[in-house]
Amino acid sequence: MYGWIWRTLPGNVWVKLLLSLVLVLAIVYALFTWVFPWAEPLLPFSDVTVDQDSVTNTTGPGGAPRPAGATSAGSAGSPSSLPGGLPG
Repeated sequence: MYGWIWRTLPGNVWVKLLLSLVLVLAIVYALFTWVFPWAEPLLPFSDVTVDQDSVTNTTGPGGAPRPAGATSAGSAGSPSSLPGGLPG
């Protein structure tokens, strides 16, 4: 297919390269302007199956199971996550 397009384009190598670039840009423009907006509602990207509030880290350091009720010592925002244990 690409060989057929290359042979069909008029002109020498530089003209063919320029026309090829124009064709690629036109195809990308058409995709972003018409095809992708049309296809977006048909795709399941907005179907979230994981609720952020229900996600918990159940493993400790090295993948070992964490005891029930234990909290992560290295979680973001905890004082121990900063150098010297200074609060953020």
